[in-house]
Amino acid sequence: MVGSQGVRVRSTAAAVLVVAVGLVAGAVALVALLQAELTDDVRQAARARAVEIAAVIDSGRGVPSLAVAERDEQFIQVLDASGGVVAASDNVEELPAIARPDADGESRTTTPLDEDEFLVVAVAAQGPDGQQTVLVGRALIAVAESTQIVTRLLLVGLPLLLVMAAAATWMAVGRALAPVAAMRAEVEEISSAQLHRRVPLPRGRDEISALAATMNRMLDRLERAQTAQRRFISDASHELRSPVAAIRQHAEVALRYPGRTDQEQFAQTVLAEDVRIQRLVDDLLLLARADEDALRPHRRPVDLDDLVLDEARRLRSTATELRISTAGVAAARLDGDAQGLRRVLRNLGDNAARHARSRVAFDLTHEVDADGRIVLGVEDDGPGVPEAERERVFERFVRLDDARSRAARDSGGSGLGLAIVSELVAVHGGAVTVSQGELGGARFEVSFPAGPSS
Repeated sequence: MVGSQGVRVRSTAAAVLVVAVGLVAGAVALVALLQAELTDDVRQAARARAVEIAAVIDSGRGVPSLAVAERDEQFIQVLDASGGVVAASDNVEELPAIARPDADGESRTTTPLDEDEFLVVAVAAQGPDGQQTVLVGRALIAVAESTQIVTRLLLVGLPLLLVMAAAATWMAVGRALAPVAAMRAEVEEISSAQLHRRVPLPRGRDEISALAATMNRMLDRLERAQTAQRRFISDASHELRSPVAAIRQHAEVALRYPGRTDQEQFAQTVLAEDVRIQRLVDDLLLLARADEDALRPHRRPVDLDDLVLDEARRLRSTATELRISTAGVAAARLDGDAQGLRRVLRNLGDNAARHARSRVAFDLTHEVDADGRIVLGVEDDGPGVPEAERERVFERFVRLDDARSRAARDSGGSGLGLAIVSELVAVHGGAVTVSQGELGGARFEVSFPAGPSS
Protein backbone atom coordinates (compact mmCIF):
# COMPACT_ATOMS: atom_id res chain seq x y z
CA MET A 1 0.00 0.00 0.00
CA VAL A 2 2.91 2.33 0.74
CA GLY A 3 4.26 1.89 -2.77
CA SER A 4 0.92 2.66 -4.42
CA GLN A 5 0.44 5.71 -2.15
CA GLY A 6 3.88 6.93 -3.17
CA VAL A 7 2.96 6.67 -6.83
CA ARG A 8 -0.34 8.36 -6.11
CA VAL A 9 1.31 11.25 -4.28
CA ARG A 10 4.00 11.70 -6.92
CA SER A 11 1.48 11.55 -9.76
CA THR A 12 -0.78 14.09 -8.05
CA ALA A 13 2.13 16.40 -7.25
CA ALA A 14 3.40 16.22 -10.82
CA ALA A 15 -0.06 16.88 -12.26
CA VAL A 16 -0.65 19.84 -9.91
CA LEU A 17 2.77 21.26 -10.73
CA VAL A 18 2.17 21.04 -14.48
CA VAL A 19 -1.32 22.52 -14.17
CA ALA A 20 -0.03 25.27 -11.86
CA VAL A 21 2.72 26.27 -14.30
CA GLY A 22 0.22 26.32 -17.15
CA LEU A 23 -2.38 28.28 -15.22
CA VAL A 24 0.10 30.84 -13.90
CA ALA A 25 1.57 31.36 -17.35
CA GLY A 26 -1.92 31.67 -18.80
CA ALA A 27 -3.00 34.07 -16.06
CA VAL A 28 0.02 36.32 -16.54
CA ALA A 29 -0.54 36.34 -20.28
CA LEU A 30 -4.27 37.06 -19.78
CA VAL A 31 -3.64 40.05 -17.45
CA ALA A 32 -0.96 41.42 -19.76
CA LEU A 33 -3.17 41.10 -22.82
CA LEU A 34 -6.16 42.59 -21.01
CA GLN A 35 -4.10 45.56 -19.82
CA ALA A 36 -2.66 46.12 -23.29
CA GLU A 37 -6.10 45.90 -24.92
CA LEU A 38 -7.76 48.30 -22.47
CA THR A 39 -4.86 50.74 -22.71
CA ASP A 40 -5.11 50.63 -26.47
CA ASP A 41 -8.84 51.45 -26.23
CA VAL A 42 -8.01 54.51 -24.10
CA ARG A 43 -5.31 55.55 -26.54
CA GLN A 44 -7.61 55.20 -29.55
CA ALA A 45 -10.36 57.25 -27.85
CA ALA A 46 -7.94 60.01 -26.86
CA ARG A 47 -6.32 60.13 -30.29
CA ALA A 48 -9.72 60.25 -32.02
CA ARG A 49 -10.75 63.30 -29.95
CA ALA A 50 -7.37 64.99 -30.53
CA VAL A 51 -7.54 64.39 -34.29
CA GLU A 52 -11.08 65.80 -34.36
CA ILE A 53 -9.98 69.03 -32.62
CA ALA A 54 -6.84 69.33 -34.79
CA ALA A 55 -8.95 69.02 -37.91
CA VAL A 56 -11.12 71.98 -36.83
CA ILE A 57 -8.02 74.09 -36.09
CA ASP A 58 -6.44 73.17 -39.42
CA SER A 59 -9.59 74.31 -41.21
CA GLY A 60 -9.07 77.87 -39.95
CA ARG A 61 -12.26 77.98 -37.92
CA GLY A 62 -10.39 78.52 -34.67
CA VAL A 63 -10.42 76.34 -31.57
CA PRO A 64 -13.65 74.36 -31.16
CA SER A 65 -15.46 73.69 -27.90
CA LEU A 66 -13.22 71.73 -25.52
CA ALA A 67 -15.94 70.54 -23.13
CA VAL A 68 -15.38 67.16 -21.45
CA ALA A 69 -17.97 64.79 -20.01
CA GLU A 70 -15.85 63.18 -17.27
CA ARG A 71 -14.09 66.05 -15.53
CA ASP A 72 -11.91 63.76 -13.36
CA GLU A 73 -10.98 61.36 -16.14
CA GLN A 74 -10.29 63.55 -19.19
CA PHE A 75 -8.74 66.92 -20.09
CA ILE A 76 -7.90 68.85 -23.28
CA GLN A 77 -5.25 71.51 -23.86
CA VAL A 78 -4.13 73.37 -26.99
CA LEU A 79 -0.51 74.58 -26.87
CA ASP A 80 1.29 77.05 -29.07
CA ALA A 81 4.73 76.56 -30.50
CA SER A 82 6.39 77.82 -27.31
CA GLY A 83 4.39 75.44 -25.09
CA GLY A 84 1.97 77.97 -23.73
CA VAL A 85 -1.68 77.06 -23.22
CA VAL A 86 -3.87 78.62 -25.92
CA ALA A 87 -7.12 76.92 -24.92
CA ALA A 88 -8.19 74.21 -22.45
CA SER A 89 -11.17 72.35 -21.14
CA ASP A 90 -12.82 74.02 -18.19
CA ASN A 91 -11.40 71.51 -15.67
CA VAL A 92 -7.79 72.51 -16.49
CA GLU A 93 -8.17 76.05 -17.88
CA GLU A 94 -6.17 77.60 -15.06
CA LEU A 95 -3.32 75.09 -15.30
CA PRO A 96 -0.12 75.23 -17.36
CA ALA A 97 0.69 72.52 -19.88
CA ILE A 98 0.24 69.23 -18.04
CA ALA A 99 2.46 67.24 -20.43
CA ARG A 100 4.84 68.04 -23.24
CA PRO A 101 4.92 64.98 -25.51
CA ASP A 102 6.32 65.28 -29.00
CA ALA A 103 3.85 66.17 -31.71
CA ASP A 104 1.95 63.08 -32.77
CA GLY A 105 3.36 61.29 -29.69
CA GLU A 106 2.12 60.19 -26.30
CA SER A 107 3.22 60.07 -22.67
CA ARG A 108 1.99 59.06 -19.24
CA THR A 109 1.74 61.39 -16.28
CA THR A 110 -0.26 62.30 -13.21
CA THR A 111 -2.42 65.42 -13.05
CA PRO A 112 -3.86 67.74 -10.40
CA LEU A 113 -7.25 66.26 -11.34
CA ASP A 114 -6.44 62.85 -9.92
CA GLU A 115 -3.50 61.03 -8.48
CA ASP A 116 -4.03 58.21 -10.95
CA GLU A 117 -2.00 57.93 -14.12
CA PHE A 118 -3.18 59.61 -17.34
CA LEU A 119 -2.36 58.68 -20.91
CA VAL A 120 -1.73 61.90 -22.89
CA VAL A 121 -1.91 61.87 -26.70
CA ALA A 122 -0.49 64.79 -28.76
CA VAL A 123 -1.59 65.65 -32.31
CA ALA A 124 -0.07 68.52 -34.34
CA ALA A 125 -2.33 71.27 -35.79
CA GLN A 126 -1.70 74.41 -37.90
CA GLY A 127 -3.55 77.38 -36.46
CA PRO A 128 -3.74 80.96 -37.71
CA ASP A 129 -0.90 81.94 -35.34
CA GLY A 130 1.41 79.09 -36.32
CA GLN A 131 2.13 75.54 -35.16
CA GLN A 132 -0.06 74.27 -32.35
CA THR A 133 -0.34 70.97 -30.43
CA VAL A 134 -3.56 69.39 -29.24
CA LEU A 135 -3.22 67.40 -25.98
CA VAL A 136 -5.96 64.96 -24.96
CA GLY A 137 -5.47 63.11 -21.70
CA ARG A 138 -7.54 60.23 -20.46
CA ALA A 139 -7.28 58.54 -17.09
CA LEU A 140 -6.04 54.91 -16.93
CA ILE A 141 -8.05 54.24 -13.76
CA ALA A 142 -10.49 52.00 -15.61
CA VAL A 143 -7.61 49.94 -16.99
CA ALA A 144 -6.10 49.56 -13.53
CA GLU A 145 -9.42 48.69 -11.91
CA SER A 146 -10.30 46.10 -14.58
CA THR A 147 -6.85 44.55 -14.34
CA GLN A 148 -7.07 44.41 -10.55
CA ILE A 149 -10.49 42.78 -10.66
CA VAL A 150 -9.28 40.10 -13.07
CA THR A 151 -6.12 39.58 -11.01
CA ARG A 152 -8.13 39.13 -7.80
CA LEU A 153 -10.43 36.67 -9.53
CA LEU A 154 -7.45 34.73 -10.78
CA LEU A 155 -5.84 34.71 -7.34
CA VAL A 156 -9.01 33.17 -5.96
CA GLY A 157 -9.84 30.94 -8.91
CA LEU A 158 -6.41 29.47 -9.64
CA PRO A 159 -5.96 27.83 -6.21
CA LEU A 160 -9.47 26.40 -6.50
CA LEU A 161 -8.63 25.01 -9.92
CA LEU A 162 -5.42 23.51 -8.53
CA VAL A 163 -7.33 21.92 -5.66
CA MET A 164 -9.84 20.48 -8.12
CA ALA A 165 -7.02 19.23 -10.37
CA ALA A 166 -5.29 17.62 -7.38
CA ALA A 167 -8.51 15.96 -6.22
CA ALA A 168 -9.33 14.72 -9.72
CA THR A 169 -5.80 13.37 -10.22
CA TRP A 170 -5.78 11.75 -6.78
CA MET A 171 -9.07 9.98 -7.48
CA ALA A 172 -8.12 9.00 -11.04
CA VAL A 173 -4.73 7.61 -10.03
CA GLY A 174 -6.33 5.86 -7.06
CA ARG A 175 -8.87 4.16 -9.30
CA ALA A 176 -6.16 3.26 -11.79
CA LEU A 177 -3.94 1.79 -9.06
CA ALA A 178 -6.73 -0.06 -7.25
CA PRO A 179 -6.21 -3.19 -9.40
CA VAL A 180 -2.47 -2.97 -8.70
CA ALA A 181 -3.18 -2.91 -4.96
CA ALA A 182 -5.45 -5.92 -5.37
CA MET A 183 -2.77 -7.76 -7.34
CA ARG A 184 -0.12 -6.89 -4.76
CA ALA A 185 -2.33 -8.15 -1.93
CA GLU A 186 -2.99 -11.40 -3.80
CA VAL A 187 0.68 -11.95 -4.65
CA GLU A 188 1.56 -11.25 -1.01
CA GLU A 189 -0.63 -14.20 -0.01
CA ILE A 190 0.75 -16.60 -2.63
CA SER A 191 3.36 -18.98 -1.27
CA SER A 192 5.15 -21.98 -2.74
CA ALA A 193 2.26 -24.12 -1.52
CA GLN A 194 -0.37 -21.94 -3.20
CA LEU A 195 0.92 -21.43 -6.71
CA HIS A 196 -2.52 -22.40 -8.03
CA ARG A 197 -3.81 -18.95 -7.03
CA ARG A 198 -3.95 -16.16 -9.60
CA VAL A 199 -4.14 -12.38 -9.43
CA PRO A 200 -7.49 -10.79 -10.35
CA LEU A 201 -7.81 -9.58 -13.92
CA PRO A 202 -9.14 -6.00 -14.10
CA ARG A 203 -11.62 -5.02 -16.76
CA GLY A 204 -10.42 -3.39 -19.94
CA ARG A 205 -7.35 -3.85 -22.06
CA ASP A 206 -4.94 -1.33 -20.60
CA GLU A 207 -1.38 -1.75 -19.33
CA ILE A 208 -2.54 -2.88 -15.88
CA SER A 209 -4.69 -5.69 -17.28
CA ALA A 210 -1.72 -6.69 -19.44
CA LEU A 211 0.45 -6.72 -16.29
CA ALA A 212 -2.09 -8.94 -14.50
CA ALA A 213 -2.20 -11.35 -17.45
CA THR A 214 1.62 -11.45 -17.53
CA MET A 215 1.77 -12.17 -13.80
CA ASN A 216 -0.74 -14.99 -14.18
CA ARG A 217 1.30 -16.50 -17.01
CA MET A 218 4.36 -16.25 -14.80
CA LEU A 219 2.48 -18.04 -12.01
CA ASP A 220 1.45 -20.71 -14.53
CA ARG A 221 5.09 -21.27 -15.41
CA LEU A 222 6.13 -21.35 -11.76
CA GLU A 223 3.38 -23.84 -10.94
CA ARG A 224 4.37 -26.07 -13.84
CA ALA A 225 8.04 -25.82 -12.86
CA GLN A 226 7.25 -26.66 -9.24
CA THR A 227 5.06 -29.59 -10.28
CA ALA A 228 7.79 -30.88 -12.57
CA GLN A 229 10.39 -30.44 -9.83
CA ARG A 230 8.32 -32.31 -7.27
CA ARG A 231 7.61 -35.08 -9.74
CA PHE A 232 11.28 -35.18 -10.66
CA ILE A 233 12.35 -35.50 -7.02
CA SER A 234 9.70 -38.11 -6.33
CA ASP A 235 10.60 -40.19 -9.38
CA ALA A 236 14.32 -39.88 -8.71
CA SER A 237 13.80 -41.00 -5.10
CA HIS A 238 11.76 -43.95 -6.31
CA GLU A 239 14.38 -44.95 -8.88
CA LEU A 240 17.19 -44.71 -6.35
CA ARG A 241 15.24 -46.67 -3.77
CA SER A 242 15.13 -49.82 -5.90
CA PRO A 243 18.91 -50.46 -6.32
CA VAL A 244 19.60 -49.34 -2.74
CA ALA A 245 16.96 -51.81 -1.48
CA ALA A 246 18.42 -54.59 -3.65
CA ILE A 247 21.94 -54.00 -2.32
CA ARG A 248 20.64 -53.91 1.26
CA GLN A 249 18.65 -57.11 0.76
CA HIS A 250 21.62 -59.04 -0.60
CA ALA A 251 23.87 -57.65 2.13
CA GLU A 252 21.46 -58.71 4.88
CA VAL A 253 21.23 -62.24 3.41
CA ALA A 254 25.03 -62.44 3.19
CA LEU A 255 25.40 -61.36 6.82
CA ARG A 256 22.73 -63.72 8.11
CA TYR A 257 23.88 -66.73 6.08
CA PRO A 258 27.59 -66.20 5.48
CA GLY A 259 28.24 -69.84 4.65
CA ARG A 260 25.49 -70.03 2.04
CA THR A 261 26.29 -66.82 0.15
CA ASP A 262 28.11 -67.00 -3.16
CA GLN A 263 30.59 -64.16 -2.77
CA GLU A 264 31.14 -63.79 -6.51
CA GLN A 265 27.40 -63.61 -7.23
CA PHE A 266 26.93 -61.17 -4.36
CA ALA A 267 29.72 -58.96 -5.68
CA GLN A 268 28.26 -59.03 -9.19
CA THR A 269 24.84 -58.08 -7.86
CA VAL A 270 26.22 -55.18 -5.81
CA LEU A 271 28.33 -54.04 -8.77
CA ALA A 272 25.36 -54.13 -11.13
CA GLU A 273 23.19 -52.16 -8.76
CA ASP A 274 26.01 -49.73 -8.10
CA VAL A 275 26.44 -49.19 -11.84
CA ARG A 276 22.70 -48.61 -12.09
CA ILE A 277 22.88 -45.99 -9.33
CA GLN A 278 25.88 -44.33 -10.97
CA ARG A 279 24.08 -44.11 -14.32
CA LEU A 280 20.98 -42.68 -12.68
CA VAL A 281 23.00 -40.08 -10.77
CA ASP A 282 24.88 -39.13 -13.95
CA ASP A 283 21.58 -38.75 -15.77
CA LEU A 284 20.13 -36.63 -12.99
CA LEU A 285 23.20 -34.39 -12.91
CA LEU A 286 23.05 -33.91 -16.67
CA LEU A 287 19.38 -32.96 -16.55
CA ALA A 288 20.05 -30.61 -13.63
CA ARG A 289 22.69 -28.84 -15.71
CA ALA A 290 20.21 -28.66 -18.58
CA ASP A 291 17.65 -27.03 -16.26
CA GLU A 292 20.25 -24.46 -15.27
CA ASP A 293 21.16 -23.87 -18.92
CA ALA A 294 24.67 -25.08 -18.09
CA LEU A 295 25.09 -27.60 -20.91
CA ARG A 296 27.92 -26.19 -22.99
CA PRO A 297 28.97 -28.56 -25.79
CA HIS A 298 32.63 -28.46 -26.80
CA ARG A 299 32.17 -28.22 -30.53
CA ARG A 300 34.60 -29.58 -33.07
CA PRO A 301 34.23 -31.41 -36.41
CA VAL A 302 32.80 -34.87 -35.73
CA ASP A 303 32.28 -37.73 -38.19
CA LEU A 304 28.81 -38.76 -37.10
CA ASP A 305 28.84 -41.90 -39.27
CA ASP A 306 31.83 -43.24 -37.29
CA LEU A 307 29.92 -42.74 -34.04
CA VAL A 308 26.87 -44.54 -35.48
CA LEU A 309 29.01 -47.52 -36.57
CA ASP A 310 30.65 -47.66 -33.12
CA GLU A 311 27.23 -47.75 -31.45
CA ALA A 312 26.08 -50.51 -33.80
CA ARG A 313 29.16 -52.60 -32.90
CA ARG A 314 28.45 -52.08 -29.21
CA LEU A 315 24.87 -53.28 -29.59
CA ARG A 316 26.00 -56.35 -31.56
CA SER A 317 28.31 -57.29 -28.72
CA THR A 318 25.68 -56.83 -25.99
CA ALA A 319 22.41 -57.79 -27.73
CA THR A 320 23.55 -60.86 -29.62
CA GLU A 321 20.00 -62.01 -30.31
CA LEU A 322 19.20 -58.88 -32.35
CA ARG A 323 20.13 -58.06 -35.93
CA ILE A 324 21.69 -54.62 -36.09
CA SER A 325 21.55 -52.99 -39.53
CA THR A 326 23.70 -50.05 -40.68
CA ALA A 327 22.97 -50.33 -44.38
CA GLY A 328 21.45 -46.86 -44.50
CA VAL A 329 24.40 -45.06 -42.89
CA ALA A 330 26.13 -42.55 -45.17
CA ALA A 331 29.05 -40.26 -44.44
CA ALA A 332 28.16 -37.07 -42.54
CA ARG A 333 30.18 -34.56 -40.57
CA LEU A 334 28.98 -31.82 -38.24
CA ASP A 335 30.29 -29.44 -35.59
CA GLY A 336 29.35 -30.93 -32.25
CA ASP A 337 30.41 -32.43 -28.95
CA ALA A 338 31.59 -35.99 -29.55
CA GLN A 339 30.82 -37.16 -26.01
CA GLY A 340 27.31 -35.69 -26.11
CA LEU A 341 26.60 -37.22 -29.53
CA ARG A 342 27.82 -40.63 -28.28
CA ARG A 343 25.38 -40.27 -25.38
CA VAL A 344 22.54 -39.54 -27.81
CA LEU A 345 23.37 -42.60 -29.92
CA ARG A 346 23.80 -44.83 -26.88
CA ASN A 347 20.45 -43.83 -25.39
CA LEU A 348 18.63 -44.24 -28.71
CA GLY A 349 20.38 -47.57 -29.32
CA ASP A 350 19.57 -48.91 -25.85
CA ASN A 351 15.96 -47.77 -26.20
CA ALA A 352 15.60 -49.51 -29.57
CA ALA A 353 17.30 -52.71 -28.34
CA ARG A 354 15.13 -52.72 -25.20
CA HIS A 355 11.88 -52.79 -27.18
CA ALA A 356 12.92 -54.55 -30.40
CA ARG A 357 11.74 -58.07 -31.17
CA SER A 358 14.56 -58.99 -33.52
CA ARG A 359 15.85 -56.00 -35.51
CA VAL A 360 17.33 -52.56 -34.96
CA ALA A 361 18.29 -50.31 -37.88
CA PHE A 362 20.43 -47.17 -38.09
CA ASP A 363 20.39 -44.74 -40.99
CA LEU A 364 22.18 -41.45 -41.56
CA THR A 365 21.73 -39.03 -44.45
CA HIS A 366 22.99 -35.57 -45.33
CA GLU A 367 20.24 -33.60 -47.05
CA VAL A 368 21.80 -31.27 -49.60
CA ASP A 369 19.29 -28.44 -49.70
CA ALA A 370 18.94 -24.86 -48.53
CA ASP A 371 18.95 -25.96 -44.87
CA GLY A 372 21.64 -28.60 -45.25
CA ARG A 373 20.29 -30.85 -42.48
CA ILE A 374 21.86 -34.10 -41.26
CA VAL A 375 19.20 -36.67 -40.36
CA LEU A 376 19.87 -39.63 -38.06
CA GLY A 377 17.30 -42.39 -37.76
CA VAL A 378 17.10 -45.27 -35.23
CA GLU A 379 14.19 -47.70 -35.46
CA ASP A 380 13.15 -51.12 -34.22
CA ASP A 381 10.49 -53.74 -34.93
CA GLY A 382 8.95 -53.53 -31.45
CA PRO A 383 5.49 -52.36 -30.35
CA GLY A 384 6.12 -48.74 -31.35
CA VAL A 385 4.90 -45.58 -29.66
CA PRO A 386 1.21 -44.62 -29.84
CA GLU A 387 0.67 -41.37 -31.71
CA ALA A 388 -0.93 -39.74 -28.67
CA GLU A 389 2.19 -40.45 -26.58
CA ARG A 390 4.87 -39.32 -29.04
CA GLU A 391 5.43 -35.98 -27.33
CA ARG A 392 5.28 -37.36 -23.81
CA VAL A 393 8.00 -39.98 -24.29
CA PHE A 394 10.62 -37.23 -24.12
CA GLU A 395 9.50 -36.19 -20.65
CA ARG A 396 11.42 -37.38 -17.61
CA PHE A 397 10.58 -40.70 -15.92
CA VAL A 398 7.90 -41.45 -18.50
CA ARG A 399 7.07 -45.08 -19.28
CA LEU A 400 4.18 -45.75 -21.55
CA ASP A 401 2.72 -49.00 -20.20
CA ASP A 402 3.30 -51.78 -17.71
CA ALA A 403 5.07 -54.09 -20.16
CA ARG A 404 7.47 -51.35 -21.21
CA SER A 405 7.94 -50.31 -17.57
CA ARG A 406 8.86 -53.83 -16.50
CA ALA A 407 11.24 -54.19 -19.42
CA ALA A 408 12.84 -50.88 -18.58
CA ARG A 409 13.33 -51.82 -14.93
CA ASP A 410 14.68 -55.23 -15.76
CA SER A 411 17.29 -53.73 -18.10
CA GLY A 412 18.24 -50.89 -15.82
CA GLY A 413 16.27 -48.15 -17.60
CA SER A 414 15.08 -45.19 -15.57
CA GLY A 415 12.85 -43.31 -17.99
CA LEU A 416 15.46 -40.59 -18.44
CA GLY A 417 17.20 -41.73 -21.62
CA LEU A 418 14.94 -40.00 -24.12
CA ALA A 419 14.72 -36.88 -21.98
CA ILE A 420 18.52 -36.69 -22.08
CA VAL A 421 18.45 -37.22 -25.85
CA SER A 422 16.05 -34.31 -26.22
CA GLU A 423 18.24 -32.00 -24.10
CA LEU A 424 21.51 -32.92 -25.84
CA VAL A 425 20.00 -32.61 -29.31
CA ALA A 426 18.56 -29.20 -28.38
CA VAL A 427 21.96 -27.80 -27.30
CA HIS A 428 23.31 -28.91 -30.70
CA GLY A 429 20.57 -26.88 -32.40
CA GLY A 430 18.69 -29.97 -33.57
CA ALA A 431 15.33 -31.60 -33.01
CA VAL A 432 14.18 -35.14 -32.27
CA THR A 433 10.85 -36.74 -33.21
CA VAL A 434 9.29 -40.19 -33.03
CA SER A 435 7.08 -41.82 -35.65
CA GLN A 436 6.11 -45.20 -37.11
CA GLY A 437 9.12 -46.87 -38.77
CA GLU A 438 9.32 -49.15 -41.79
CA LEU A 439 10.15 -52.08 -39.49
CA GLY A 440 6.80 -51.64 -37.78
CA GLY A 441 8.06 -50.24 -34.50
CA ALA A 442 9.17 -46.83 -33.34
CA ARG A 443 11.44 -44.64 -35.44
CA PHE A 444 13.37 -41.91 -33.63
CA GLU A 445 14.66 -39.28 -36.03
CA VAL A 446 17.19 -36.62 -35.08
CA SER A 447 17.81 -33.65 -37.34
CA PHE A 448 21.00 -31.58 -36.95
CA PRO A 449 22.09 -28.45 -38.77
CA ALA A 450 25.06 -29.49 -40.90
CA GLY A 451 27.14 -26.38 -40.24
CA PRO A 452 30.30 -25.28 -42.03
CA SER A 453 32.20 -28.54 -41.40
CA SER A 454 29.79 -30.72 -43.35
